[in-house]
Amino acid sequence: MERTDFLFPRSRYRGDVKPENLVFNANLQEFSQRVSYITCLETGGKLTPEESYKQIKALWKQLKRSKKELGIGHSPFDGGPA
Repeated sequence: MERTDFLFPRSRYRGDVKPENLVFNANLQEFSQRVSYITCLETGGKLTPEESYKQIKALWKQLKRSKKELGIGHSPFDGGPA
């Protein structure tokens, strides 16, 4: 097993196969992995609760921006949620 596969495991995507869905799924898995590391560091006393919150909030903003840029959840025909 490669070191990166061990540290950053990826689950198989089983949804509607579109490029934007695959990219968002990869972003979501990365978000989840990083939040897991941050919470472990905070639990172990390596990060303060405030620093953990700031880091997770920044990651959330990145994920939210990626969702918006990829057009996930919006219909191209009516401009609203799908």
